[in-house]
Amino acid sequence: MAYTQKDLDAIEKAIAGSELEVQYGDKRIRFRSMDELERARDRIKLELNRAAGRRPKKIVRVRNAGKGLR
Repeated sequence: MAYTQKDLDAIEKAIAGSELEVQYGDKRIRFRSMDELERARDRIKLELNRAAGRRPKKIVRVRNAGKGLR
């Protein structure tokens, strides 16, 4: 699927509003979690950058397991 800036805008709007549903043209997609939505955003950014000939930025995700960190 070729992504567009509109697709990225829809994802970012959903993230900003803490919504899990995104409208793509005539389709509505419900994501299972905010994490899944953020991964979709990252993938769309990567694809848009590749299509524009830009080198992708490295994305580092850090998760706090909740133990041992103070």
